[in-house]
Amino acid sequence: MTEIKQKRLTGERALFAGYDLKITDCIFEDGESPLKESHDISIENSIFGWKYPLWYCRNVSVSNTNWLEMARAGVWYTNNITVENAVIQAPKNFRRCDGVKLTDVSLTKASETFWNCKNIRLENVTAAGDYFAMNSENIEIDGFKLDGNYSFDGCKNVVIKNSTLISKDAFWNSENITVYDSFISGEYLGWNSKNLTLINCTIESLQGMCYIENLVMKNCRLINTTLAFEYSSVDANITSNIDSILNPSSGVIKADHIGELILEKDQIDPSKTKIICNGIDTESDTVEWRR
Repeated sequence: MTEIKQKRLTGERALFAGYDLKITDCIFEDGESPLKESHDISIENSIFGWKYPLWYCRNVSVSNTNWLEMARAGVWYTNNITVENAVIQAPKNFRRCDGVKLTDVSLTKASETFWNCKNIRLENVTAAGDYFAMNSENIEIDGFKLDGNYSFDGCKNVVIKNSTLISKDAFWNSENITVYDSFISGEYLGWNSKNLTLINCTIESLQGMCYIENLVMKNCRLINTTLAFEYSSVDANITSNIDSILNPSSGVIKADHIGELILEKDQIDPSKTKIICNGIDTESDTVEWRR
């Protein structure tokens, strides 16, 4: 293995097609694609300061290394990469990668990050930015904090645990998503998804959980959640009140109490949904904007 230590690496493709490298205490700047086409490399205590540092790479280990904002589009078309103890300021990171593990990483400008990737594992990761993880699949997440809208659009086979998502339009067009022990806040949660399961979660959402095929909710709390479940097939066990429900297509909904239940017979068949609760304040056959 070749060791590269305490170097300032500049110029385009500074270490192009490198292999069996141990890079320590270095800074990459003033040159695009410094490690393009490299493989079997480890990077420690270093800084990426310019664009496209890790493209078309494989078998990469990165620790205690940070991406500055200009190191945008940092990891594309790269397989089998681990990143630990890092701050990544750069947007549009991780595209079309296979086999990515992040541990103790902060993605401070994470817009358009993790697009079209597969086999991802995130542990103790924070991210701020819109369109996180679009069209990615086979994702395992534990201890995730996200501040960004339109997350996980078009994703498949995702398991999320012990996380906080502040995200409008999360999980749109997704399939096979399971979320455990988490807090989710954002309008229009889960629209047009299939097989969305929420277990021991607290959720806040305007018109959330609509247009879903096979929505399962176990031991969940809904706070400030209105016009829920429109055109969704539902198996929901809610341990709190529900502010309002609009036109579920089928299934069972259990709750402590429902503020308003709106079932429009010209839109859905009310007999296909069983409602179990201790009381309903208002029942209506017309939603407010059609009255």
